[in-house]
Amino acid sequence: MVARLVIVGLTLLLGAGVIARATKIEPVPVRKSFATFPMRIDDWQGSQGAPFDTRVLGVLGVDEYANLVYARPQQVPVGVYIGYYRSQREGDTIHSPLNCIPGSGWQPVSNRALTIPVTDGGGAAGSPAAPREIVVNRYLIQKGADQQLVLYWYQSQGRVVASEYASKVFMVWDAIRTARTDAALVRIITPIKNSEPTPEVSAERRATDFVKSMFPLLAEYLPS
Repeated sequence: MVARLVIVGLTLLLGAGVIARATKIEPVPVRKSFATFPMRIDDWQGSQGAPFDTRVLGVLGVDEYANLVYARPQQVPVGVYIGYYRSQREGDTIHSPLNCIPGSGWQPVSNRALTIPVTDGGGAAGSPAAPREIVVNRYLIQKGADQQLVLYWYQSQGRVVASEYASKVFMVWDAIRTARTDAALVRIITPIKNSEPTPEVSAERRATDFVKSMFPLLAEYLPS
């Protein structure tokens, strides 16, 4: 644990120095606004979630975010949060959802990595979409008798990373390589309903099914 903290501290210090020396004009990648994010994805029907208040937005420091709810007909819904940071040079950096969960009364019960097969949204010059696998964080959280399943990951320049520490390292590398520090946090959350057969398995299947449907769209909103 101590060794990891030392490595993280050194990495962040190095990153601060490198970013400070990097070009002061950060490229602004072309991307679609979340205002155009589709309200229907395959057989999932979406709706707007409640907007965040100014206090929450001040803590998050995002440049743009989407807070949406999707559901299949007569099924349990899935909540989607995507927070996009155009630049992480000025102190507004991505925060792990684990920093907020305890403050809202939820406690982590278990966690592990989860691999999900997806299809990307294609690349530059009209290259076709291709199958790939992404590794995300899978958390079971609980408040009282209620439980929820949370999947989340960090995404930057087409890269999907589960580890917060690795995302910081890649931020430094991207600042050197492309002068960009833009990135996003993607979080999927769905309640665990005891009325369903094998409730936790059902929740995981529902969340991963949605990720598979949504992931190809992200390339337009989270630029490579």
